[in-house]
Amino acid sequence: MTDAGKGIATLAGGCFWCLEAVFDDLKGVESVESGYMGGKTANPSYEDVCSGETGHAEVVPTHLRPEAGVIQGNPRGVLRDPRPDTLNRQGNDVGTQYRSAIFHHSAEQKAAAEQAIKDLGAAKIYDDPIVTEVVPASKFYVAEDYHQEYFRRNPAQPYCAFIVRPKVAKFRKHFLEKLKK
Repeated sequence: MTDAGKGIATLAGGCFWCLEAVFDDLKGVESVESGYMGGKTANPSYEDVCSGETGHAEVVPTHLRPEAGVIQGNPRGVLRDPRPDTLNRQGNDVGTQYRSAIFHHSAEQKAAAEQAIKDLGAAKIYDDPIVTEVVPASKFYVAEDYHQEYFRRNPAQPYCAFIVRPKVAKFRKHFLEKLKK
């Protein structure tokens, strides 16, 4: 947790447009940004990250109030989708920049994420092993302005209409009671 009981969860799992759209609607989420983390290149551009050469993942740092338990207290919930059992891929998005990862900001987050992954693996929901990385948060680079709130601003764009919208609908169905009204 950070200032005044607020926290941050930084998650990677495919295209950040999908993750940002999902977390924007959750109770207790104050803000979500699209950006890059986990790589070796300073100030990467989207094109740099998409090359697969920088080592960055597309991420969404999510700034939280304590009631955002679906993320802080239940990382298992955020592991449902994106698929935690596909290495460096989410649907048609392929490359290390689309890997499934939880970038922890504290020992407590690390322990909660590792336990969630262990529990999810034991539940045998997926045929393949869980490959979500649990790694320390590193320098965050904000993505270009046109990536921010992309789904809200471009709902009819084909990727949003056929990929993002169904993922958002699926997440909302599973976490209906956690949505902002």
